[in-house]
Amino acid sequence: MARDPAPQHPRPLPLPRWAWWFLAASYALIAACVAVDVVSGPETTLAPVLAALPVLAGVRARRARVPLLAGVVAIGLVFFLAAANSGVPSLVHVTSAVSVLAVTFTITGAVVLVTARERELAQVRGVAEAAQGALLRPPPPRVGGLEVAVRYVAAEAEARIGGDLYEVVETDFGVRVLLGDVRGKGLKAVQTAADVLGVFRDAARSEPGLDAVAARLDGALVRRGAGEEFVTAVLLTVPPSGHTAVLVNCGHPPPLLRHDATVTEVTPEVYAPPLGLLPLTGGHYRPQSVPYRPDDLLLLYTDGVSEARDRHDRFYPPAERVADMAEKDPDALLDRVLTDLHAWTGGGLGDDAALLALRRVR
Repeated sequence: MARDPAPQHPRPLPLPRWAWWFLAASYALIAACVAVDVVSGPETTLAPVLAALPVLAGVRARRARVPLLAGVVAIGLVFFLAAANSGVPSLVHVTSAVSVLAVTFTITGAVVLVTARERELAQVRGVAEAAQGALLRPPPPRVGGLEVAVRYVAAEAEARIGGDLYEVVETDFGVRVLLGDVRGKGLKAVQTAADVLGVFRDAARSEPGLDAVAARLDGALVRRGAGEEFVTAVLLTVPPSGHTAVLVNCGHPPPLLRHDATVTEVTPEVYAPPLGLLPLTGGHYRPQSVPYRPDDLLLLYTDGVSEARDRHDRFYPPAERVADMAEKDPDALLDRVLTDLHAWTGGGLGDDAALLALRRVR
């Protein structure tokens, strides 16, 4: 019979350098107290300070034996100092030993509890990541007459679950594309993304008009009864022939169109609300035609890109920055954009970011 794998202990989060200095200073202070206690004579003792030793050992520990071993060392030092300080009342030494034991048991229990909670959180996050990975299937590099590339970048390494979503589907009406951003994060955002993607995959193949696809998505969100939940999105249809594409923008950052060496924002002709909010406005989604010739490239992105800030609190300007990028291959272009974006922010992003590049080849 196969054995269950041994439980994995979560790795502690990395500490900043200044925190390491504080920990080192604390250990040095305890060592100094022990040394002073030894040389100060038998009438005084600093043994109560040793109760801090198991606490320091438990700061980054994810195994119960770490603070327990530190407690054993601290008790041993208490006995050593008791022998060296025979002039100190026995009650003081007993109090020091009891304090060390109480703190050791407390911090050991805290380590066990924190480790169990972290393991449970890691399991839940792993399930959510698996669900998100199954939903956000990478599109093939070639779909119909388009070369396609996609990137998804999480804002934080420990928070890899967001609400950005994308899909590229080849249908009888042409290649249909969805890029969206769910309001919120975590499991609820993944569930909303699952609903939107499921409806889109069906509607994209059955609805002739892109406005009808958007209306189906909006209706699905409204029926969920999710209150303030909504999704900003860009929907696109690229017919199998001709030199135009059809686009519906549902409250989303405008895509970029690069024709020759010119980059322009495809701003919506008529404002449309995010998916899930159409009943509040009483309007409807209106598709617009966009010139889209062979060798033209469309770049769709979420607000994790356009709202990224530099150290002067300035927003990242996608149109301006992409205009200086000559890459024609969608994969190469997205790599260049992400490199530039991280240079702009000086490191990580403040929000999840999804980018989808589409180059028309025929």
